[in-house]
Parts: sequence; C-alpha cells; structure tokens
Amino acid sequence: MSSDAESAGGMKAWPSTSYETRPWAPTGDEVGSRRRRRAAHGPYLAAVPPLIAARDVTLPADLVALSEDAGRELTRFDAEVGSLTAPFGSILLHTESASSSEVENLTSSARQVALAEIGDSTSANARLVVRNAEAMKAAIALSDDLDTGAILTMHRVLLENTNPEIVGMWRRQQVWIGGGGVSPHGASFIPPHHDLVPELMDDVMEFSRRVDLPVIAQLAIAHAQFETIHPFPDGNGRTGRALIQGMLRAGGVTANVTVPVSAGLLGSTGHYFDALTAYRAGDLRPIIETLSEAAFSAISNGRTLEKDITRIAARWDELVRARRDSSVHALKRLLLRQPVVTTGIVASELNVSFPAADASVQKLVQADILTQSSAGRRNRHFQSSEVLQALDDFGTRARRQRPGQ
Repeated sequence: MSSDAESAGGMKAWPSTSYETRPWAPTGDEVGSRRRRRAAHGPYLAAVPPLIAARDVTLPADLVALSEDAGRELTRFDAEVGSLTAPFGSILLHTESASSSEVENLTSSARQVALAEIGDSTSANARLVVRNAEAMKAAIALSDDLDTGAILTMHRVLLENTNPEIVGMWRRQQVWIGGGGVSPHGASFIPPHHDLVPELMDDVMEFSRRVDLPVIAQLAIAHAQFETIHPFPDGNGRTGRALIQGMLRAGGVTANVTVPVSAGLLGSTGHYFDALTAYRAGDLRPIIETLSEAAFSAISNGRTLEKDITRIAARWDELVRARRDSSVHALKRLLLRQPVVTTGIVASELNVSFPAADASVQKLVQADILTQSSAGRRNRHFQSSEVLQALDDFGTRARRQRPGQ
C-alpha cells in the first residue's frame, strides 16, 4: 500500500511497481550467442504492479487544470468536426489507427492503407493498420461497458487475422521488453508473471470505470497501468491506445469522432515511453502531462487536416457540379473517406448499377479528381491523389518533434 504522505508538488505518493523473484527454466531450444545462452539461467525479477481500483488519487492543481483543459479542448474539437458534412469521423479514425500503429514502428502510406481497406494491399503493415481501426471501433462500441471482456474483444479484432492463437485470452507465458528473445535476463522491463494478469486486469478495468477523476488524468493512469501489466504476447500498445478512445467516449469527452491522440504522441515517442517508465517508479505527472499535451497537438493537426479536406471538397464541387442526390455527388463524398476505389466498390457503396458507377467514375476522371492507379481494364483502381496527400501530410506533421522534446 502507498503512504498517505504528500509528495512534492501536492500530489499524494503513488505506489511504485515492486518486483518478485521468479525461477527461469531454459527450454534448450533458445537461439542466441553463447554468451546470451549462458546468461539465460537462474531466477529473474518480474514486476508486481500495485492494485489501483480503489486507490486514492490526489493530483496537484496544475495537473488537474491541465487534464481538464485537454478534455474541454477535445470535446470542443469533437463537436466542431462532428457537425461537418464531410465524413470526418471515418477520416480521423484512420489517422488515429495509422498513428497508433506507427508508435510501434508499423508504418504505411495512406495509399497502401486505402488499398488494404478494399483488400488489395500487399503491405502487411497496412493490413495491420486497418485491423487497428477495427479495434478502435470496437473500443468505442463497447464504451458503455468497459471491462475485461471489452479488452479481449479489442485485442481479438486487432489480431485475429494474423495471430489467432493468442486472441481471446490473457497471455500464458512470461514476456519481456528488450534484452533479446532468449530469456528475460537483461531485459529493460519484465512485466508481471502471467499468473497475476487476470487479477490485475480486473483491477485496472474497475479503475477505468471510476467517475471521480478528470477523464484525461484517469485514462493516462489506466493506460500506463495497462502497459505495465502487458496482458498479451503482442498488440499491447495498440490495444492500450484503443482503450484510450473507449475511455474518452465513456467519459463523455467525445461523442462523434475518434480524436487522433496517438498522432500527438508521434512527435515525442521518447517522452511517451519515458513517461511509462516514470509511472512504474510511482510518478504520475509525466504520463498525465504527455497525454494531455498529445491531445492539444492532435487537435491542432486535426484542424489542419479538416481545412485541407474541406478545401479539397470545395474544389471538387467547383470542378464538377452535381445534384446532391446524384451518384456523382455521392462518389465525391465517398472518396473523402475511401480515396482508392474500384468501379465495383463504387457500385456497392452507392447502391447503383455497375454502368452507373462506371459513368460516375469516368466523369471524375475527366475532371482530374480521380486517376487510374493500376494497369489494365479489369478491376482497375482509381485514386484521389489529393486526399491521399492530405493524409500523408497529416502523418508528416505528427512525426515532427515538438519544441523542447
């Protein structure tokens, strides 16, 4: 249990992660250098995170103000873009999915992600980005009942196509971060033994449902605790950031869109990982500050993207005037959220015949709104290079290191 003494800055001391000795038995199948294999013997220290569901959280006034300011700005942005006619909900969902994946070094261009959405990408990373978007949709859909079942569902949606053997359950083996794959000896961090994971996950999800904390501060703590537990063999970071979206919706901060908070982390991933380390040492401030500042950065970047997309849509309306109930108008709207299409996809999405879809596509090709991006005459891909560029520009801005970081 933590001490009731107040720490510097008016914040009640938060318990640091403790460690316990666990035995390690080599399987004999390890692959590594002779030195590494010799070191892979004997006990190791695994983390034992504190239980936090009912723990008192006393934050200094400046952290409360920062997290509440971030929450208000997120709510304002959510209302702004939620009222627009362009499909910004879908656009922002995919920018958040791509950004969260990139935090894990899973990078892909906007074009490859768009191709993956229609099942035509050769990029494994792009397909993972699309699954990440589906996991975030699940997080938002389950936001009224954020429990361990919701987490397992998010993880299943994320990895059921690539790692089906690890979904639907907590991990059943020791995992570690850094130090190579031979053994946990020499790792930079060793999460708790798998025996502890079920209780720890029940606890952190109970914490996530509390209603007595500023939402941004609460989700920062819950996210850091989740990453400390590391409940899965793979996909922990992406699932943990999907949880952030679920908590934003559950806490009433967002109601319309997925705010790309992960994009706000891309310019300072070192600070983000350092903040997770500081949390394990009992310091809440860095992770609350990091996620609050990420929210402000994401909002700024998101507003620039909104202006870019609005400008593109207005230019298209000038180039091709069409009735609002026409398939040409509907196709222009479709391209804002799905910038790579085939004629068959257009027919399906707009619920029109193939010839009608082809006529709409060709009209936009003639106006230079669409260009054919694949060879041949069958199953041709058509793309909006303007929308793809706007999405790639969003990623470029997100990756720029923030001042002082």
